[in-house]
Amino acid sequence: MDYVQRYGRAARWFHAFVYLVMLVLLSTGWWFVLDDYRGHLLGLPDGDIHEWTGLLFVLVTLGYAVGRARAARAFVRESLEREPGDGRWLAAWPRAALTGRFPRHEGHYDPGQRLANLVMLATFAVMALTGLGMLYLPSLLLLADLHRWTTFLLTPVVVGHVLVAAGLLPGYRGVWRSMHLGGRLPRPVAARIWPGWLARQDSGKPTEPGEPAE
Repeated sequence: MDYVQRYGRAARWFHAFVYLVMLVLLSTGWWFVLDDYRGHLLGLPDGDIHEWTGLLFVLVTLGYAVGRARAARAFVRESLEREPGDGRWLAAWPRAALTGRFPRHEGHYDPGQRLANLVMLATFAVMALTGLGMLYLPSLLLLADLHRWTTFLLTPVVVGHVLVAAGLLPGYRGVWRSMHLGGRLPRPVAARIWPGWLARQDSGKPTEPGEPAE
């Protein structure tokens, strides 16, 4: 089977880092909500784990954004793009997620991905800022409320992203390879999910500035 390169090594490693960090942050965060700080989810001071993991996330993300500024700008630019057919694509998504019959789009990301990217970027930023604020300005109780409500908003988006990215929905079968096993996925999968991107890839035009293939 013919394969096409979707993501390079740096993007895949950073993506894996975000996965692991979000698993820890959301698990401990929801434990605080459900248990009201009465017990220890991991047998250790959960508050310390949450704080240090959050700080690690902020530092590594800033380092990645600075060290790979071109790729970071491309990610934001691609996520902000809009096409005339985005509404039609989103309306067709519930059925297409089961059948794989997605309307054509020309973006590096499909309209659903672009929307999810923006929500995750915004919520990550709010959670990082409010988290730092709670550490250094603990008297501002509003920060804790914002942090908690942002968690409520972020959680279903992350769960949806995992369902799609893992290929658990029939229409997205095979897509998980784009971020794993070398970042290469079968050409028919790329044609189904990202037809415009694949056409540019085949024509030799740049598809994501700053994100070279392996």
